[in-house]
Amino acid sequence: MRDFNENTNWHALGVEDVLSTLEVGREGGLTAGEAEARLGEYGPNRLPEPEKEGFLKKFFNHFPDVLIYILIFGAVVTAVMQHYVYTVVIMLVVIINAIIGYVQENKAENALGEIRKILALKAHVLRDGKREDVEADNLVPGDIVYLSPGDRVPADLRLVSTASLRMEESALTGEAEPSEKQTGAIEEDSPLGDRSNLAFSGTSVSAGTGVGVVVATGGLTEVGKINRLMGEVHQLTTPLLRQIARFSKVVAVIILGLCGLVFVAGLL
Repeated sequence: MRDFNENTNWHALGVEDVLSTLEVGREGGLTAGEAEARLGEYGPNRLPEPEKEGFLKKFFNHFPDVLIYILIFGAVVTAVMQHYVYTVVIMLVVIINAIIGYVQENKAENALGEIRKILALKAHVLRDGKREDVEADNLVPGDIVYLSPGDRVPADLRLVSTASLRMEESALTGEAEPSEKQTGAIEEDSPLGDRSNLAFSGTSVSAGTGVGVVVATGGLTEVGKINRLMGEVHQLTTPLLRQIARFSKVVAVIILGLCGLVFVAGLL
């Protein structure tokens, strides 16, 4: 059961091919020993916790910028020249800019926290031929999971049987109406919202029942990928931001050059 990865197109495979790849029987499920071994290999079914930063570190992370350095330099110069009103105004601009960045970063962290709240805590699975309730954290690829109305999906599942199953997926796909589910293979390049043979972690059952086999857990689920992308937002830059960064460096060079000329002229 080691010939697949996070890029496997489970929706394009037939039910028997999925079960064969995951080396699990539809009637018996995983054994307790195999589930334990897979848990050790794939890790707990939970979203990775972001590294926590203190208030001061997060606040001062928004200062490293060429234009901010120029403003701080200007504040120092005006203070030396005893133009204290200008000093206060410049420092207010610098501080307000950092506060805005800090607030935006906090909003992103809160959004990540809300994502974690939609995840299921329990799962009804088949192991050793018996149905049992387990902690959702202990789910592993290959687990057979039963879905009933009102249940929240505990991991990404490839559905193996359905009975009028409809899923509420608006939080993931944006679709207002519940999605009707089925078990047949579909086109490999179909978009996420059209993969009707999958049930995604964090979505809920609005009607009907179904049985699915776990194909992704933790950070490899679709909601886990969203969680990872949101955590990386602060590292991404748009073409406009890159142009602004280049422009600020040019402005910094011009300002320093003019300051040097004025200083030399003053000496002469």
